[in-house]
Amino acid sequence: MLRYAGKGRGVGRTFAGLFTLMMASGGLAYGQALDENASAGKRLAVAADCVACHSVPGGKAFAGGYALNSPMGTIYSTNITPSKTAGIGNYTEEQFARAVRDGVAADGTHLYPAMPYTSYSKMTDSDISALYDYFMHEVQPVDAATPKTELAFPFNIRGSMIGWNALFHSDKRFTPDPAKSAEVNRGDYLVNGLAHCDTCHTPRNVLMAVDNSRPLAGGSLGSWFAPNITSDKVSGIGAWSANEIVAYLRTGHVEGKAQAAGPMAEAVENSLQHLSDADLKAIAAYLLQTQPIKTGEAKARHEYGQASNDELTLRGGTPEDNPGWHIFSGTCANCHQPNGQGNKEYPSLFHNTATSRSDNLIAAIVYGVHREVDGVAIDMPAFGPDALFTDRLNDQQIADVTNYVLSRYGNADKVVTAADVAQVREGGPKAPLAVLAKFTIPAIILVCVLIGLIVMALIARRRKGA
Repeated sequence: MLRYAGKGRGVGRTFAGLFTLMMASGGLAYGQALDENASAGKRLAVAADCVACHSVPGGKAFAGGYALNSPMGTIYSTNITPSKTAGIGNYTEEQFARAVRDGVAADGTHLYPAMPYTSYSKMTDSDISALYDYFMHEVQPVDAATPKTELAFPFNIRGSMIGWNALFHSDKRFTPDPAKSAEVNRGDYLVNGLAHCDTCHTPRNVLMAVDNSRPLAGGSLGSWFAPNITSDKVSGIGAWSANEIVAYLRTGHVEGKAQAAGPMAEAVENSLQHLSDADLKAIAAYLLQTQPIKTGEAKARHEYGQASNDELTLRGGTPEDNPGWHIFSGTCANCHQPNGQGNKEYPSLFHNTATSRSDNLIAAIVYGVHREVDGVAIDMPAFGPDALFTDRLNDQQIADVTNYVLSRYGNADKVVTAADVAQVREGGPKAPLAVLAKFTIPAIILVCVLIGLIVMALIARRRKGA
């Protein structure tokens, strides 16, 4: 599973459904490890990954202010501590439930679906009550206001969410399917509700609402791509065993299959590694029985590539012989090994889902990889132009080394350009709705001009008739 999009952490959500993808953090653990005495509410908060968006790096947990950079502008998360001046300390349980499940704040303000209420709407009354109790009695209040979200027209009209909700939001709570086992029903509740995996892994329509006709079939999330996680054995994860899925959710690593990067790595770090074995097994059980959906892949993502002797045979060459090899030799081979096979500390570049897609591979190179599991940090430095403390690579150099890795160890059918790298750095392909929004004001002006001309023509006609 891969979560969310953007320039490392914060780009890729656009109006309406796009905002629901913003549940990534910046590696904020905030003591989320759960012991056997943890309350039900705290367990729910961890499963829902509330700390991710509602905390800033180095700041107070749940104090808000995290900047979520979308194509529509910057959205700042709110303070959800029990502060009576800056947070939700004055919320009743009913108001809390309405905000979480329906996206409406206590004062009636409609929330942007950066708050994934379209998934949280499935939460049961008992879970909402336990979550409310946790925030009101276990979270420390922080009396600090957060920056105000101010989007450009027309996205600053929050009232437009009323229409969007009427079209795409359901207030139906989760109901177990009597034909399914208790474990599969629990997995359904987690994937499509509490843990909201569906918000990233389901494609979206023009208005950025989830396309329920293709659940969990994968979707573009700005700089990253959340892959197909249906039970299809080629396009999805049907070739994975339940134990492999559990291991991936727990650690972000499955040898010969995948390594969690970007937003998925953050999901593992902040939420998934802390879930119980029963919950992780339930997620796996649910995913493996979903309707398989084919999305056109020639073979399973983890099957691409093989060890290569190209690095060895090219040693002694010049940069002009193969600029991609030259960069790989100087920046990648020491860790991933000259033939790409990796070692105990660094993963193989073949049989690795990261090298089956060019967009995710570019993003990993540009932004690096970080996840912390069981107190152990797994890191790959960023090499993008904005990287700190590393040897920066420009767009052409990143394109060269990406093509080298794809051709030797991954999906050789993929070829990238410097323009592709620039697009990833800028947050990925623009959502159609974001593109259309640029023409809103000109369209309004044009309509007004046309109306004015029509009125003038009618007045002139009446005068002639008189």
